[in-house]
This record gives sequence, structure tokens and C-alpha cells, in this order.
Amino acid sequence: MDVAATRSDRSRLPMWAAGVLALVCGAIVAFSGWSEWESRNAELHNAETDLGNLARSLTQHVEDSFELADSLLRGVVAALETDDGKPGVATRLQTILKSRKANLGRIRGVFAYDENGDWIATTEDVVLSNYNNADRDYFSHHRTSADRSLLIGNPVRSKAGGQWVITLSRRWNHGDGRFGGVVLATIDVAYFAQFYRQFDVGRHGSISLISRDGVLLADNSEPSSQLLGKPPIEQIPYHPTSGALHFRRPDESSDRLGFYQHAQRYPFLMIVARSEADVLAGWQREARVRLSVLVCLVALIIAIGVFLVKQLIKRQQLASALAAKEENFRLIAEGSSDIVTRIELDECIGYVSPSTMRVLGWHPSQLLGKRAISGVHPLDRPQLQEILDQLRNGTADEARATYRMRRRDRSEIWVEATVRATRRPDGTLDGFVAVTRDVTQQKTLQGRLETLAIEDSLTGLANRRRFDERLLEEWGRAYRDKTSLALLMIDIDHFKAFNDAYGHPAGDECLHSVASILADEAQRSADFAARYGGEEFAMLLPNTDAAGCARLGERIRRALHEAGIVHAHNPAGIVTASIGGAVCRPGFERSAGPASLIEAADRALYAAKDGGRDRVVMTAEVIELSSSKAPTTAPA
Repeated sequence: MDVAATRSDRSRLPMWAAGVLALVCGAIVAFSGWSEWESRNAELHNAETDLGNLARSLTQHVEDSFELADSLLRGVVAALETDDGKPGVATRLQTILKSRKANLGRIRGVFAYDENGDWIATTEDVVLSNYNNADRDYFSHHRTSADRSLLIGNPVRSKAGGQWVITLSRRWNHGDGRFGGVVLATIDVAYFAQFYRQFDVGRHGSISLISRDGVLLADNSEPSSQLLGKPPIEQIPYHPTSGALHFRRPDESSDRLGFYQHAQRYPFLMIVARSEADVLAGWQREARVRLSVLVCLVALIIAIGVFLVKQLIKRQQLASALAAKEENFRLIAEGSSDIVTRIELDECIGYVSPSTMRVLGWHPSQLLGKRAISGVHPLDRPQLQEILDQLRNGTADEARATYRMRRRDRSEIWVEATVRATRRPDGTLDGFVAVTRDVTQQKTLQGRLETLAIEDSLTGLANRRRFDERLLEEWGRAYRDKTSLALLMIDIDHFKAFNDAYGHPAGDECLHSVASILADEAQRSADFAARYGGEEFAMLLPNTDAAGCARLGERIRRALHEAGIVHAHNPAGIVTASIGGAVCRPGFERSAGPASLIEAADRALYAAKDGGRDRVVMTAEVIELSSSKAPTTAPA
């Protein structure tokens, strides 16, 4: 009876093996499908994150551009209203605007009109009497509305140059409150279009600057009267202030993945979008490769399964099958690029594959009988010993660890090992098997990626992302410890002129030199220097009062003078910097936040520029500097 039952069980082995084979293949296919779907979702999520970061950066860029234009407008309005009725005001204003033209930067032009729309003054080289702008929408708005806030208008063709421009305007009044006219600043639509084309959003991607009214102000295509004014999507999102978008244009077959960001200071939003087909193109190529590999793998598994079933049908003796498996294992181990190690119960090496010669420089015979953890870095030995203890105690059957090992030439490499307990047929432990591979290159790459995420590649200083993180950390520490936190904002004077005169390689070298000075002046371990953006740098000074902040700013300014970097287009003849400083005590100024410290330092920086550049201005000095300024001078 027992013999018959045994034979019956053996006869069912092929059926059981076929069932297990089908289950394994189905599990592999299901897992691969799930993995591919998750990979696709991760690709879309990463693209959404990248689009969000780009939208926020571009929104900040536009806000800075509009703020620069608004500063110029406020200065001209103040000049007009202060000198209203005085003889020669138009001539003086024209002289001032002409002198400012070279420093306008991204601003196309500045214009002043009287109550009839006639041109009073401008930065453009035109005959003023030939032009009248009373027919413009923004002029009609300011003439009929007493609102004196900044108005961002729709794109129009400039009467002076014929190009498409975005208008920013303010109303100015006579002394008795009557409408005196309009002051206008323009920014080329082509400037934004050219700037946006620097960013890779795919062949069908788009970057769109849109007003709150749904009017397209600029995008990354060539400026065109057929496109300007038309938004990229039918419904403009208003809440929340930012978020992801999924939409499809009527003339496109692929959905679009986008991200919108509303500006905080001005009525516009930025939409950055990519075609899902572009986003998933790389994933699709890789998925096809992985699918091909999967088909081959499943076919191989089926082939191996059929082979094993045939072997079971032939009723090979168990001893012969075990011997064949042992031989196959040895062939695989010796042919593998990974190190396969047999560890005995006394934790000594009983077998090691020949690949140890390539990875560690030791011949297998030189390692037999040695303790398995003898070549492990002393700091990593407790980790590996704990794994062996867990496998020995039965709390785990398999474990993985990454640690350092010493090669024969005394150099160190990083390896990743998978250690598994092996047991006899009765379940008792008889040793361990470890498969070890060299992951030094992966660890090095991982370290480089972590460095790139927080470091500016040009200057070697921390980047804007790391600066924002460090600002939050230091703000929290200052809040808890009731200490002060100081911030210096450093902007290189006339850096655009430096780039134009000496070229971008020289500009990069100049930025690197300034960064080296900042790094040298950050003498305390807590001092933190970062590249804030472009030619602007920032330095956080924990537990520093206003006097200490000003002293450090002055040291930086003097160090720049001592560096003597030639800059013929700077009045000083060398590279100089305008420095603004601010100090806050978060624990006592409960209404303040990290953004308010940046804003205060920015105000001081603009005051330093307005005061003639190449100077250090603290926040408390801004009011004094403004009161001593001539009323007809607009901020730079």
C-alpha cells in the first residue's frame, strides 16, 4: 500500500510541476505589468514635479521683471507729480530717461504721456511730437479710473518700434488731483519667448504667460498676432494658487500634462505643459525592451519547466538530480560576475567563486578557512554580524546589506550582499550562502546626484533650493533659541554689461571668483553662502546682529576691490557689488517670516543700487537713503 501511494504521488509530480510553472509565469507577467504601470505613473509624476518647479521659477522671473518695471514707473510718476507746473520738467525727464536707457535691461522702454495722450518723454529715439497714445486701452482706463495701481495690459504693437510688447502703466495726477497723464513701461513679448525657449519642454511642449483675464501675454513660440491673446486652454484655473492640469487641445490627439502657478504679487499665471506622448516616449522605448526581455525570460522559464517535467516523467533518481543541480550551481557560481560564498556554521569560508579574484584581488584558495567578515570594514562588521546572528536564530531566512570591503591592494570598495540561510532536509541550519556584487560605481553616482541636488554647478556654492531649506532651518533655530538671524543679499554691479563686453566664459569666471570670496568670508561653520540666482548671491548669518552683518558686508565689498577684476563698463573700473542686509529676531517678531527677511534684504539691496552701487546698506538705512535722494531720480 505504501509503495502504491508513493508511486501515485510521483506520477502526479509532472502535473504539480506544470501547475507551479503556470503560476510562476502568470505571477511574473502580472508583476511585470504592475511594475510597468507604476513606472509609467512615476514618469508622469516626475514630469509633473519638473513642470511645477519650472512654473514656479518662471513665475518668479516674471514677477521680478514686472517689479523692476513698476519701480521705474513709480520713480517717473514721482518726478512728474513733484515737478508738475515747473518750467522745463519735460526736458529734465527726457534727459533722465535717456540716461537710464542703457541700464533698463529686460525693460524695452519707458514713456510718459500728458492728459491728451501726447508724448512728454521716452527712452526711445523718436520725435515726440509725432506720436499720440490716447487711443490705447490702458490710456482710456487710467483717464476714466482714479485707481493709481499698476495696470498690466494686453500685448500691443509698439508705435515706436513696431514689435509686440506687454504694457505696464500707472496714472499720474496734477497737484489738484486731476488726471495728468500716463507713465508706461514695455517689455518685449519676444524677450519672454526667447527666454522660455531655453527650457526643454519637449517638441510639443508649451510655456505660456497668461493674464488673470485669460489673455495670452507671451509663450515659447514666435510672437504672432494670431496667437497672442489666445490662452492655451479653454478654462483658466483660479484656485488653488497652483496645481497640475490635464487637458487636450482640439487639434491634438494626445493629452497634455501641465502645471499652473498663479503669481502672488501681480494678476497673471504661468502654465507649463508637455505632451504626454513626449513625456512617455522614453518610458515606451524602455518598456518595449523590458517586454522583449520578459517574453524571452518567460519562454526560457517554460523551456526549463518543460525540461524539468520531462526529467520527472523519466523518473530520474533523486541522487542523480541533486548531483546535477549541485553541478549546475557550481557552473553558475563560477561563471557569474558576482561573488558566491559558502559560509560554514563557524562563520568561516567553505567555498568562494573565482570572481573574487576580479572583485577583491584574492585567489579563492587564499580565502578558504578565513572568517567571512575579516575583510569587512571595521565600522561595518557589526551590521554583518547582526545579519548572521538573525539567520542563525531563525528570525530571518534572507537578508541584504551594503558595506565596505578591503581589496588586496588595501583600497576599499562598496559591495552589496544577499545572505541566505541553508538548511538540511530535516530543517536544521547547515550554513549560509552569500551573493556579493561590487556597487562602488552606483554609490559614487548616488553621492554625485545628492551633491548636484543642493550645489550650484558653476560656483560650487549651495543652490537656491538648498538656500530655501537652510533658511527655514535657521529661522526655526533662531525662533527656538531667541537669537537673531541676519541675511546679506549681494548683487554684482552691471553684470550684464560685463557679460556683453567680455563674454559669458569671463562672466562665469567672475561669478566663480565672487563665490570664492563669499566662501572665504563665511568664516564660521554656521555661516552659509549660496547662489541666489543669476549674478545675485545670498549669505545667511545665524546669531549675528546688524553691526556684525554690516561688517561682514563691508569685508566682502573690500575683498572684491582687492580682487581687482577689470570691468571697464563699471564706474569703479573693476567688478563691484551692491549689498543689502537685514536682521530679524524670529522669537520676538512673531508676525514675520522667512520671506519677510528676504524682502527686507532685497529692499536694502535696491537702496544700495539706488544710492550709487558699490556699497553696503542695511534695512534700517533704507529710509534715510530714500529721504536724501533727489525726487527726479528713479530706482535702478
